Amino acid sequence: MSLNECIWLAKKLPAQIELQVDEEEAGERLDAFLAEQLVDLSRSRVQKLIVQQQVILNGEICLSKKELVQAGDHIHLTIPDAEPLNLQPEDIPLDILYEDAELLIVNKPAGLVVHPAPGHSSGTLVNALLWHCRTDGISTLSGIGGIQRPGIVHRLDKDTTGAIAIAKSDRAHIHLQQQFQHKTARRDYLGIVYGAPKTESGTVNAPIGRHSGDRQKMAIVAETDGGRAAITHWQVKERIGNYTLINFELETGRTHQIRVHTAHLGHPIVGDPAYGPKGSVGVNLPGQALHAWRLRLLHPVSNEWIEAIAPAPSSFTTLLEVLRKRQ
Repeated sequence: MSLNECIWLAKKLPAQIELQVDEEEAGERLDAFLAEQLVDLSRSRVQKLIVQQQVILNGEICLSKKELVQAGDHIHLTIPDAEPLNLQPEDIPLDILYEDAELLIVNKPAGLVVHPAPGHSSGTLVNALLWHCRTDGISTLSGIGGIQRPGIVHRLDKDTTGAIAIAKSDRAHIHLQQQFQHKTARRDYLGIVYGAPKTESGTVNAPIGRHSGDRQKMAIVAETDGGRAAITHWQVKERIGNYTLINFELETGRTHQIRVHTAHLGHPIVGDPAYGPKGSVGVNLPGQALHAWRLRLLHPVSNEWIEAIAPAPSSFTTLLEVLRKRQ
């Protein structure tokens, strides 16, 4: 579906989504396909929508989450009206890069979890958004993401900083989903890695799945074993002794994608507690030195390009200064 069609659809039926299966996606389970295409919907929520008869496959209601999709299949998904939120708005300061009636772009700090999850029932970006986006005490965020993730279209890891887009209307939510699905939106990251890559640029094309021995981590996993396609483009920005500042551009958006791919290259992100080496670099880092510095997308209503630039946090710039002085 084209972006113009998406705009029309979002204006007419803000809770309806149309998808078509490509050749490369043929053979995937229906629930896995939908969860992959609609990045803000968890697989469990997709499965609930299937049980609730909200998924129509080639004109017929589909009740099997295990149905294998085929190239050319047409899928119509209905998102029911959002349930009343059981989360509490919290007055958490937001560093706003862009805002209008349709969307919001925030520079997320390290330590801020995007949405509630086990162990993080409060103090999340969603709690902050519920406070910020309210009228007469009622949240005005898009409800498509469900009661735990209103407005959330894509995510950043807890300790990854930088630009993240939030939909304030359902039509914006659908439009932004389509942009991430069709790779129209562009996400650029800066990361400081250990070591010196041999080339100035490259691409990592390696599927990612859940780590077999640690369910809190991801790993390179063959697609035949459940891994999902993951592509990261990278380019050296500065060589600093035995460290390198790299620009990353995501073609896909898997969990921990850049962190897993850089570790796979043998150049993990500095300060990464899960995929990098132990030990201090002389700077008190709140987490991995990875920052989403630029987000470029089409406005969901005007169709004009928006480019949000997120200044790097002081811990990131301080680390660069320290490493440069060591050369």
